[in-house]
Amino acid sequence: MNPSILELRQIVQLANLADTADERTRRIVDSICEVIGTDVCSLYAVDNENNLVLLASHGLSLDKHVVIPRGTGLVGQVAQRCQLTNTDDASLLPQYHYIPGSKEDEFPGFCAVPVVNKGAAIAVLVVQSRQPVKLDPIKEAFLETLAAHLALLLENITSTSHAKLLFDTHISGVPGSPGIGIGTVKLVDSELLSSVEVERCTDSDHEVKLWQALLDETNIELTQEMNALSSSLSQSAFGVFDAYQMLLQDKTLIENVESGIRNGYKLTTALKLSIQYFSDFFSQMEDPYLKARNEDIRHLGNKLFRVWLKRNSKQTALEIEDKKIVLVGETLSISDIANLPPGKLVGIICCDGSSLSHLAVLANALGIPAVMGVNSILNFHSGETVIVNGHSADIIRKPSKSLLKEYAEILATRNQFSDSLSSLKELPAVTTDGVRVHLFANTGLQEDVMSGISNGAEGIGLYRTEIPFMARQSLPSEVEQIAVYQKVFECYPGKPIYVRTLDIGADKPLPYLPTLNEHNPALGLRGIRFTLSHIQLLTTQLRAIIQAAAGRDNIHMLVPMVSSTVELDSVCHLVDEAMDQLQQEGHKLTRPKIGVMVEVPAAISLLPFWESKIDFVSIGTNDLSQYLLAVDRNNPMVAKLHDTAHPAVLHEVQRVVEWSKKTNLPLCVCGEMASDPIAVMLLLGMGVQQLSMSSSAIPLIKSLIRSISATDARAFLATALAMNTTEKIRYEGSKRLHEMGFETPLGIGAVR
Repeated sequence: MNPSILELRQIVQLANLADTADERTRRIVDSICEVIGTDVCSLYAVDNENNLVLLASHGLSLDKHVVIPRGTGLVGQVAQRCQLTNTDDASLLPQYHYIPGSKEDEFPGFCAVPVVNKGAAIAVLVVQSRQPVKLDPIKEAFLETLAAHLALLLENITSTSHAKLLFDTHISGVPGSPGIGIGTVKLVDSELLSSVEVERCTDSDHEVKLWQALLDETNIELTQEMNALSSSLSQSAFGVFDAYQMLLQDKTLIENVESGIRNGYKLTTALKLSIQYFSDFFSQMEDPYLKARNEDIRHLGNKLFRVWLKRNSKQTALEIEDKKIVLVGETLSISDIANLPPGKLVGIICCDGSSLSHLAVLANALGIPAVMGVNSILNFHSGETVIVNGHSADIIRKPSKSLLKEYAEILATRNQFSDSLSSLKELPAVTTDGVRVHLFANTGLQEDVMSGISNGAEGIGLYRTEIPFMARQSLPSEVEQIAVYQKVFECYPGKPIYVRTLDIGADKPLPYLPTLNEHNPALGLRGIRFTLSHIQLLTTQLRAIIQAAAGRDNIHMLVPMVSSTVELDSVCHLVDEAMDQLQQEGHKLTRPKIGVMVEVPAAISLLPFWESKIDFVSIGTNDLSQYLLAVDRNNPMVAKLHDTAHPAVLHEVQRVVEWSKKTNLPLCVCGEMASDPIAVMLLLGMGVQQLSMSSSAIPLIKSLIRSISATDARAFLATALAMNTTEKIRYEGSKRLHEMGFETPLGIGAVR
C-alpha cells in the first residue's frame, strides 16, 4: 500500500507533539517504518564538522553512540552530494561502510535521502529492508517529500543524547534586538495560566471581590516594575507598560472575567477562559501588528495569575544565580525582565513574538540582544551556556571552548575598542588626503537623539517619525507632533536634520489604524503610498513639521518609497498648501527643503525628471538592496543573501551618486551600507561625503575614514566594480582593511 499525503502530515504532526528532541526523532523513525512498511529507518544529523551522528534508529541493534566520519560510506556520500541513493544491495557498492555491531548486513535493501536546509544537508534519512530490493519509486518520492518537511522540523534539533559529540549548534530565529550576549540559560515557565484546571465556585460574590483586588494588586506591581526599569528606559519606551495598564482597565476584559465568575466558575478558571478567548480573537487577525497583540493578552493573563499565586503563597521566589542570564521561554513578559537584578540580563530567546512584539521593543530600548520566533525551546536546559547574536538572529547552543573564548574576546575587544574611539568625538571625519566626510545619526526615539550627540554626530541624517507614532495607542495630534519635533530639532541647533515623513505599512503598521490584508505587503500600501491614501494623516504631519521648523533653515523633509512623479508632485502640492494655510493663520515660516528617499529601483531612472522638483537625494540602502535583490531581510530563510556589497547594488548606487554630482544636488547614504567598513570604502571611492547610520557606529566609521585616503578608496572601487560576486568584493575589501591595520572587533565587513 502506497503512503498518502495524509500519512505524511500525520508523521510531521506526531513529531511536533513530542516533548523532547529525542522523543521527536524516535517518533519520526518509528512512524516512517510503519507507514512505508520497511524494516529499518535511521536518522543521522550532520554536525558542525560534517560528520554524521545517529539521532535515532528503528530496527538496528545499536547500544552506543554512532558517528560516521564526513564523506564516509553511502550516508556520508548522500550528505555531501545532497543526492538520493536507492539500491537493492548496499554492500555491493564501493562506498559501503558497515557500522560494527549494527547487524545492518541483514538489511541489504537501502535508500538514503538527504534532508536539505538552506542549500546544505542537515540530516540523512535512511530506510533499509531485509529483501534485496530497491525501494519502489512512489515510496522513494514519498521520502523525498517528507524530507522537505523534516528540513524545517529538524533545523533546530540536536542530539541531546549525543551532546558530547555536538558543539556550536546554531539555531535561527527572527531579529528582535541587535547585539551579542553570552550567558546562562534561565528557562521561564510562562504557561502557568494555561495549566489551570476548570473549577466551579460556590460564592460568586466573593470571587468577584477577589478579581477586583487582583486587578488592583497587578496594577501596583506593574508600577513597581516600571519604576525598577526607569533608569534604563526612556519615556517613549514606557508605552509597553501603558499597553498592559490599558488592558487591565479594559471594560470588556474585566466584564468578561466577571461574567465567567457569575456563571459559576472560580476566578482562575474564568480568567483562563477569558484570556484564551481574547488571545484567539487577536491571533486570527491578518494584520501582523494586531496579530502580535495576542502575545500581550497572554502575557497579561500569566502576569495576573502570578500575582494571584503570590498572594496565595503558592509560588516560591525565583533563585537568581550569580551569573549573566539569558532568559528563554515559550513566551516572556516584562515581569520576567523586571524581576532580574540590573545588569544580570544579557540575552533573550523567545519562541513567540516578532520584531513588532512589545518584548522586542523593550529589549531594544534596554539594549539587550534578543532572538524571537524560535521554533522550539525543547532542547534548552536551565544552566547551559548559550551565545545570543541579535544581529543575525542566531543562537549558538553548546558552544565549544574555543568558540566561547572567541566570542568572549570579541565582547571584551568591542568594549575596549569603543573606549579607544571616544577620543575621536570632537575630531572631523577626514581622509588622510584631506577629503571631508559628514557623519549623521539615524534616530527615532529621544534616547537615540542623545546617543547621537554623545557619539559625535554632525546632525540627523534620518529621523524616523513613525517611531513616536508606533509607541502610542492613538494618533498624535498636530500640537503633540510639533512638540516632539521641536524637542528633536533643539538638540541639533543649526545642524542638518532630515525628517522622513511617515513610513508606514509592510512590517511597520500602526496598531490603531485599519490595514488591508495584503498578500505581499512589502510591495503594497506602504511609505508615501500609505500616507497619500490617508491624506489627512500626511497633511497633519506636514503642518506639524513646518511649524516645528519655523525659524530654522537646517530642516530637510524626506519622502519615503517614492516610485512615481505623481507621488512626488502630490507631496510638493500638499507642502505648498500647508505653507499657504499656516501663513494665512499668521505663522511665520521657513519652508523645509524637500528630497526623496531612493529605495524603490524605479526612482533611479526617474531622478532626471525630478531635478527641478527636489533639493537633495538620500539613498535608503536597506530597502533599495532588498528590492534589487528580491530578498526579504526579515526572512531567516533568505536573509543572508541580503548584502549591500552585492555588485548589482554597487552599480545602482554608483548611478545615483554620478547623477547627483552632475546636477550638484546634495546626496546622503543611509542604512547598513553606511556603517559597513567595506561598503564605506566603496562609497568613499564613489565620492559620497554624507553618511547616516546608527549612532553607535559613528566612532568606528570615523576611525576608518581617518585611516584611509580617498585615492585608495577609488582604487578599491575600480577593482570592485569589475567583480561579479559579493564574495570576491568582500574578500578584497577585508584584505585591504587588514593591510591598513584596521581590524574591527565584531568582524564587521569581513567575508560573509
